[in-house]
Amino acid sequence: MSDLFFERVAFIGIGHIGSSLVRVMLRDKLAGTITACANRAETLETVKRLKLADAVTTDPAAAVKDADLVVLATPLSAYGVVAKAIAPALKPGAIVTDVGSVKSLVLREVKPLLPVSVHLVPGHPVAGTENSGPESGFPEVFRGRWCILTPVPGGDAAALDKVTRLWQAAEMQVVTMDAEHHDMVLAITSHLPHLIAYTIVGTATDLEETLKSEVIKFSASGFRDFTRIAASSPEMWRDICLANRVALLSELRQYADELYVLIQALEQNDAAKLDEVFTEARKVRANWTPQ
Repeated sequence: MSDLFFERVAFIGIGHIGSSLVRVMLRDKLAGTITACANRAETLETVKRLKLADAVTTDPAAAVKDADLVVLATPLSAYGVVAKAIAPALKPGAIVTDVGSVKSLVLREVKPLLPVSVHLVPGHPVAGTENSGPESGFPEVFRGRWCILTPVPGGDAAALDKVTRLWQAAEMQVVTMDAEHHDMVLAITSHLPHLIAYTIVGTATDLEETLKSEVIKFSASGFRDFTRIAASSPEMWRDICLANRVALLSELRQYADELYVLIQALEQNDAAKLDEVFTEARKVRANWTPQ
């Protein structure tokens, strides 16, 4: 896999997704040296203990010095600060990519700060678990999943190809799309379900104590599986919701309208409307199964 080789790679942030990608690079020998940057000393101690990097630092500028590839894997709210910190230290020809769930943010807060000699390739591996931190990573998390790249207009084709092949080495299916379109798609497929999961857990929490304990005790697999994502990082999902709030608000209002239809059907004891809603949803969902 020498054609996917990067001599020096810097990870700014090394949580679940970042450490999983590091493990892919170590497994397939895709990087000569890896530097990990994080704010918390405990995180860097874990990285050293797990031997995930050749060097660690709390200084983003020091981390990216002479790096061929820089991977932003911090919370979205840190993107602008990080981009400002690393911009003067990036070498000409370096590739900057990311793993964030909102791509328009990268164009707003990262692209304007980077030197013109640096190649930006925004990316989103649509994978992961509800766990966080460098200990939670594992290379198989990407296997068979989608990675969406949102190339910047006029971006470097060779840089895009290198990032594409990196994610393919992680056994992902890579597609490209416009950043705004990505954010609309992810608002309904990922961001809205997380919001709903958080609110369902909140509803259960607000129940009387006896009822709440029984809900937890007798929760069926559907309830457990769906609310599992509410165990995800609150900081990460706060940032995602705020960064993609325009698209998410649109989908949330549409969802509220659909809920009101169900409320009316129940209030009016309208079996025909419930049949209509459930039958249409079942038909649509059945058509998704092969994909």
